[in-house]
Amino acid sequence: MDNPRTISFYKMHGGGNDFVLMDHRRGFIPEAEQPRFARRVCARKVGVGADGLILLENSDTADFRWRFYNADGSEAEMCGNGGRCAARLAVILEMAPPKLNFETLAGIIHAEVAGHQVQLLLTGVGDFRPEQHIPLNDTVLTGHFLKVGVPHLVAPVDDLEQVPVASWGRAVRFHPMFQPGGTNVNFVRFQGPHALKIRTYERGVEDETLACGTGAVAAALAAARLGKAASPVSVHTRGGETLTIHFQRQENAFTDVYLEGRALIVFQGELWVDELI
Repeated sequence: MDNPRTISFYKMHGGGNDFVLMDHRRGFIPEAEQPRFARRVCARKVGVGADGLILLENSDTADFRWRFYNADGSEAEMCGNGGRCAARLAVILEMAPPKLNFETLAGIIHAEVAGHQVQLLLTGVGDFRPEQHIPLNDTVLTGHFLKVGVPHLVAPVDDLEQVPVASWGRAVRFHPMFQPGGTNVNFVRFQGPHALKIRTYERGVEDETLACGTGAVAAALAAARLGKAASPVSVHTRGGETLTIHFQRQENAFTDVYLEGRALIVFQGELWVDELI
């Protein structure tokens, strides 16, 4: 029997937001095939199963470059939890030192790795639009829009457990107000000046995820703009992990925005590509 073509991969997660990562410096997956490959690998039943695929590649301007694909095969500008996982793996593979930077569609991202703890400096924070009123079938949802590399709507709610995250999130993500790109949707409950809880519907995954790094940052910054929070903010995720957001506020702008939390390796394996359906 012929041996199938195999590819080494790592399964990692940050707060339950899980990813398949590959050392792609040799460039063995043609770019045109990468979206379909991501869909196959990320499929929960017939693939490895993940919220996204991350390919670590060579870069002329940073320690490495990444290509990040959501589970549906769409390429995203940035992912906070995925970025922390990529930074830790790059250090383990000796692609980068503990203080590193990597190239993304959202710009150069700086990170610092200390064991399984990773701190990420976020770029592309802005375009804050408060008090967005989104009509849904049975209600009007009020949220605050901003970009943290990728678009987010932050909607404060009274009862986080009873929110229909999947249905409301999907309706907002595809709402005409946010087209053509759509938006991630975060439902939050403020718990004091330095803490909040969050549930997130992620664009590209098209479902609730256990954590979203850029969503946690968006929620913390929106809370700060509303006068509900101040740095640092502990964001308690659906997966049970706590992400810490640090920032400096200058009137209505934010600088030095950091996302900090654990990036954990679940396992390393060999993907039998010829049998991946």
